[in-house]
Amino acid sequence: MKKVLFTGVCILVLMVQVMAQERIILYPGQQLKIGGAEKISDAPHLDYYKSKASNRSTTAVLICPGGAYTKLAVNHEGKDVAKFFNDHGYDAFVLKYRLNDGDQQGSTYPAQWNDATTAIRYIKSHAKDYNIDPAKVGVLGFSAGGHLASSLATIISPAQPNSTDLALQFSSRPAFAVLVYPVISLNTDFKHAYSAEMLLGKNYSVAMADSLSTDKRVSAETPPTMLIHSTDDKAVPVENSIFFYNALRAHNIPASMHIYDHGGHGYGMAPTDKVLNTWPQLCITWLQQLNL
Repeated sequence: MKKVLFTGVCILVLMVQVMAQERIILYPGQQLKIGGAEKISDAPHLDYYKSKASNRSTTAVLICPGGAYTKLAVNHEGKDVAKFFNDHGYDAFVLKYRLNDGDQQGSTYPAQWNDATTAIRYIKSHAKDYNIDPAKVGVLGFSAGGHLASSLATIISPAQPNSTDLALQFSSRPAFAVLVYPVISLNTDFKHAYSAEMLLGKNYSVAMADSLSTDKRVSAETPPTMLIHSTDDKAVPVENSIFFYNALRAHNIPASMHIYDHGGHGYGMAPTDKVLNTWPQLCITWLQQLNL
């Protein structure tokens, strides 16, 4: 009996070690909370997942889970995605950013953008510690997390080479962006109204919504981007990706878009759908073609 218990404990310890990751607090010493509909008391942070693959790359991906800026889909749009990238040789950092709630007691813009820019600058400034290339850190986001990822790709904070803060010596520009059924427009018939309200507050102005509709923020600095969407997405219509894709083309940014005929919204990597679940491997192939 003792031997069985000992074996069981060893297996449990091994499982914990396999799933273990490093937690990185974004603002040490500051009393900030993620908040949101679930009142998450944790501070904004990154969970770092290191690849143990034999073909490990020096490229890393910052993952932004979705949840309408009020929740975080940390499993199927977070750690499951990180594990997939780990298996293919990429280190992954899952961002747990600040959220809002129905009572408007949480965080609104620019808190989420600040969390994303702080996160990517942290990764770049600690690249040597993680054995990654600071010029090869990209972003991947789902739904509202896709809006956050697209904000990171279009609202870029430049490097400050003379700053005494090492993180600020790096630009917030990601090397690439992957946007999966992303919220893009905040001011059209195709907007996701609840995401807009949670990001901007209930009484946001048309001008603010227009300025944060990220298809209108695409510029020559926007990195190569892959978009994934489904035609039958009723929550975040496919026009969001189409708007962004057209903006990328207008600025001659390398762009790839895959629109599936089914799937709806929120399927993550769609592990049980043999059609939808092709997109993660397409993403890996696309990154390899970019030498990332």
